Amino acid sequence: MSAVLSPTEETRHTLTIASDESGMRLDKYLTEALARKFAEEENAAAAPSRARLKQLIEEGQVALEASPPRLLTDASARVKAGERLTVTLPAPAPTKPAGQEIPLDVVYEDADLIVVMKPAGLVVHPAPGNPDMTLVNALIAHCGETLSGIGGERRPGIVHRLDKETSGLMVVAKTDRAHRGLAEQFAAHGRDGKLTRAYKALVWGVPSPKRGTVDANIARSSHNRMKMAALKPRTRRDDEEDDDNAAGRRAITHYEVERVFADGLVSLVECRLETGRTHQIRVHMTHIGHPVLGDPTYGTGMKTRASKLAEPARAALARLNRQALHAWHLGFEHPVTGERLDFNAPLPEDMEKLVNELTV
Repeated sequence: MSAVLSPTEETRHTLTIASDESGMRLDKYLTEALARKFAEEENAAAAPSRARLKQLIEEGQVALEASPPRLLTDASARVKAGERLTVTLPAPAPTKPAGQEIPLDVVYEDADLIVVMKPAGLVVHPAPGNPDMTLVNALIAHCGETLSGIGGERRPGIVHRLDKETSGLMVVAKTDRAHRGLAEQFAAHGRDGKLTRAYKALVWGVPSPKRGTVDANIARSSHNRMKMAALKPRTRRDDEEDDDNAAGRRAITHYEVERVFADGLVSLVECRLETGRTHQIRVHMTHIGHPVLGDPTYGTGMKTRASKLAEPARAALARLNRQALHAWHLGFEHPVTGERLDFNAPLPEDMEKLVNELTV
């Protein structure tokens, strides 16, 4: 049995592209090749994710053996048969967020994972501007040192995220094995039938048709780098799905109107994701002319509509003070036991009060 690689050591791996692998994207090839290599060493849990490898490529950790060696920094580059690549996997960052006693609404927990209800206003992980008092800090205090942190990532156990002001269900890995299994399901975005996610959103107006699909690529806005923007979809090959360029990244949202309020001024919509892009629902609903209520980034310009609401509803919207978006359903296959797990969370109190006032 091969020795398990220490997570504290930097490691280098040399790979040779076979003839049947020629033409693959660099990040896709490395993901599959390293997964095989680590599995052969009986250390499959230590294999880096595709997202992590893309980051390493961009950081100059992948080189083509040539004279002289050449760094490969484009994850979408195509590999060629016979090429030899060297991949450097840095040791995990030694700095870790500190545990902080922040109340957690735990929906489910076992030895491998934990499902929590994230409240609006809580940032998922430390980042510039939010160095602490995040969900990760709360999880470290709750779970101790059991949280997964494979691949040198600074976000223990995190396999997906919600925006700060979006409430709802999140699953977090407590072991490396669970981390890899959950990450694979989120990477597939439900195409393998394992992952299901649904959101409730209060939006301006009534989308037409009342059940439909928004298929519009998403990229960072050229006018405001803090915002995302929907672009025209383009045809791309399956293995190019994660390509990030001027045409944006493929984004698909399925929606269905559930209730209509205030003579059509507002509707409650369920959204299900086929992809997981930054601000996807907020961008897509704005793209079709129905921004989410209270959205300070994409819902500006709705003051005229808001003024037409009855005073109690206007007051409830002002008290909401965030986008009216809630991750109400999360389902997945347990990454260790294989058991199907499904969780539902009712609307939080602030959104429920707004719905009640809109119903009057």
